[in-house]
Amino acid sequence: MSGGEGAEGPARRILSLWLPALALDRWRLDAPEAGRGLDAGPLVLIADTAHGPRIEAVNGHAAREGVRAGMMLADARTLCPQLATAGFDPAGDGALLQALAIWAQRWGPWSAMDAPDGLLVDVTAVAHLFGGEEALLQDVHARFRARGLAIRSAIAPTAGAAWALAHYGPDRAIVERDIGRALSGLPVAALRLEPATLTVLRRLGLKRIGQVAEIGRDALQRRFRTRKSLAANPLIRLDQLLGHKPEPMLPVIARIAPLAQRRLMEPIRHRELLDQVVGDLAADMARLLESKGLGARRLELALWRVDAEVAVRHLEMAAPSRDPAHICRLFAARLDDVDAGFGIEMLRLRAVWTEPLALEQGDIEAGADRPGTSLATCIDRLSARLGARAISRPVPFASHIPERAQRWHPPLEPEPSSQGLLEFHARPLKMLDKPEHIAVLYATPDGYPQRFRWRGGVHEVVRVEGPERIAPEWWRERGSARLRDYYRIEDGEGRRYWIYRQGILGDGRGGAPDWFLQGLCA
Repeated sequence: MSGGEGAEGPARRILSLWLPALALDRWRLDAPEAGRGLDAGPLVLIADTAHGPRIEAVNGHAAREGVRAGMMLADARTLCPQLATAGFDPAGDGALLQALAIWAQRWGPWSAMDAPDGLLVDVTAVAHLFGGEEALLQDVHARFRARGLAIRSAIAPTAGAAWALAHYGPDRAIVERDIGRALSGLPVAALRLEPATLTVLRRLGLKRIGQVAEIGRDALQRRFRTRKSLAANPLIRLDQLLGHKPEPMLPVIARIAPLAQRRLMEPIRHRELLDQVVGDLAADMARLLESKGLGARRLELALWRVDAEVAVRHLEMAAPSRDPAHICRLFAARLDDVDAGFGIEMLRLRAVWTEPLALEQGDIEAGADRPGTSLATCIDRLSARLGARAISRPVPFASHIPERAQRWHPPLEPEPSSQGLLEFHARPLKMLDKPEHIAVLYATPDGYPQRFRWRGGVHEVVRVEGPERIAPEWWRERGSARLRDYYRIEDGEGRRYWIYRQGILGDGRGGAPDWFLQGLCA
């Protein structure tokens, strides 16, 4: 059993789970029968790099031939010409690990991912529910074995100690107290240090955790005082392993996506009936989202056919919404190419991305059933018809140069943070794509313009406001960049322009100043 209870409650117990063959195990589970036959001989999972395919995972047959992870595929084929290959998918491995982290909460109240191939579970004061920690580990191994996943495990008072035992201890290890003595014989790699730090320790003759713990802290502090990261400082890792320093961990929280489903008594094949069922699902989803105070940003509609084929349609919206009519209008364009086959017997609508959306009192006089005309609704309709890549929107950018003060982003992407944005004077509503050169007549070299020529026409200036001086961005432009003095002017016909003089006479950064027109004022 774990350590007894003290004045502050039960002693902490952390379960570390290591899946040493996660990538290969997932490949075996996902590969079809024909693909699984490849595993009967030497097999490696490869990833493309700038220097060619590199091996990321190796099965037992290939390992016996001398093939190791990290080798280039060309070098490995010289050792094993009959080597079979498959693609390495780190994103798929990460998704499986996240799902396993939620599933592992059967053994403790919270769990955390220990990327790229491990999990941490808090099993404090829960081992007695399984008959003790030994029985708990037996249950862990039995359930992972039933899922076809190889596993190593350990339970210790700290996450660092449990990780070290799971990776470098016996297959199932339990440490209750005196972590330092129990782990003193493990290699220094069990401290979770980066390769460069491990090389330095080995050159100093420190190959075991016990040797690092016995040497004077002052000597190690002087040697590694410039290394601040966790994986580069052996003292920090040792203190975390022994429990002298806390090690924060980010728990994985299961989020259940709102779901609405319809099982049909008779399969449907006609579009009118399909639209009717989608409308019912949208209404159910709206009620479900409203009860949770949420709005959907991304929806997934799955349609099961009688022949077991599944058609999936995705929908993403510019702003959170739970308007059933709006959702139906957007899905209408996505269902035109659905092949019903012998009929659709089940439909499922999931809100895979949601955001908070407060309840609002509708306008009674205007009527709650009036179709929405907001900008987000317009963007959603255009995206559904033209595609998200055909539409873009301007977003502010932290630059005081007018032509750089905004950038174009896809409409469905989250807006970048406004941190660092600057406050400006009022800018023209109409900005030219590129400032256009104009010829200006003025009374003095530094005075405001009196007359200018633009696009073949001559304009007499009757009113002037300015100047507003804008300095160049010295950190991204050459030292010869010149100042800008902006003027708001009005000609004799009442038309208003935004022009600027680039440079000052005698500034030593070129000849006479140039004039440009950049915007049209209201």
